[in-house]
Amino acid sequence: MSGFTLAHLERIVAERGRSGDPQSWTAKLFAGGQERAAKKLGEEAVETVIAAMQGDKARLASESADLLYHLLVVLAVGGVPLEAVMAELEGRTGRTGIAEKASRG
Repeated sequence: MSGFTLAHLERIVAERGRSGDPQSWTAKLFAGGQERAAKKLGEEAVETVIAAMQGDKARLASESADLLYHLLVVLAVGGVPLEAVMAELEGRTGRTGIAEKASRG
């Protein structure tokens, strides 16, 4: 397994997003703003769900990669670092999912 992490991808997304390169999909998403980035995230989420429901493991892996990439774009455009998401997840590990959901009110 490679040592590639979501933190690595977050740095790549930030660099490419701010590059202004007209050949970069990431730069185009950044230029389109949060609405465009969020729309793509939603599309990828639907495609991931479809792949999961069809039981297609290869497609599920591919669509999940697209989903994670687009999530990192949305976070970057919104100014939310991955570390903030990871801290939120870490804070939830001390209780059950049911208790965590109940605490949201």
